[in-house]
Amino acid sequence: MDRYEGFHEFVRTRQQSLMRTAYLLTGNAHLAEDLLQTVLTRVASHWVKLAKGGNPEAYARKALVNQTISWRRRKRIEVFEAELPEFAAPGQPHDEATVRRLALLHALARLTPKQRALIVLRFYEDRTEHETAQLMGVSIGTVKSQTHYALSKLRALVPQEVYR
Repeated sequence: MDRYEGFHEFVRTRQQSLMRTAYLLTGNAHLAEDLLQTVLTRVASHWVKLAKGGNPEAYARKALVNQTISWRRRKRIEVFEAELPEFAAPGQPHDEATVRRLALLHALARLTPKQRALIVLRFYEDRTEHETAQLMGVSIGTVKSQTHYALSKLRALVPQEVYR
């Protein structure tokens, strides 16, 4: 029996979803690829245990969050500090959805690593408070309070005229 039996199928079926999460956590496609590769290496090294009774997807998602926080602590992930750029010259048309998406990605990059992970898990992945608490290794109360602070910060960072 191959010790990686089922691993390739797991990667094939969950890779896009995990990549989306990695991108939202890092804000950079290349870093997201590196992050996912690092995490999938960890998943592969624990595959026998995960395949027998663990939850490989939950393990991978938790590893994505933890690795992102670790990288941000070591300054491997750069955070946007500049002001939100002008998207179009006055009078020129622009796609409102693109403007909103870029504004939100810019604001997400300015959150702390844990706040960003909370927002990604709760609102992009539609996880419950309980699931988010388990994935992040914190209490439900921490999820609630930090989500409140993160949303307040996002509201302050995202220009209101983007949503008109």
